[in-house]
Amino acid sequence: MLTPKYPAPDTAPAVRPPDTTTIPTAPVVPAPGPALVPATAAASSRPVIRLTPAALAGAVAGGTAVVLVVGAVLVSMLLAVAVTAASVALCAVVLRSLLAQPGKGR
Repeated sequence: MLTPKYPAPDTAPAVRPPDTTTIPTAPVVPAPGPALVPATAAASSRPVIRLTPAALAGAVAGGTAVVLVVGAVLVSMLLAVAVTAASVALCAVVLRSLLAQPGKGR
């Protein structure tokens, strides 16, 4: 029940390192083949994004709206923490004054 369960061993075939004991006597010359062609923009697999001025203005407006909403949420959270801290401090002062004068009969 408490013995560990190990996953099944890997089924990939073992890879042998290349044999480095034999040294070639003749230099290796690559066979002639097609010339390498540099990759062009048409061969790229990434999509091209083109923004019109209206789309750019919409993106800027959307980003501004997101920043304003996130800022308002963060400021309201900070204000909630400040109000809570002030009320806890006020309660502590009141309790301290009540506990400091037990003879008054309050």
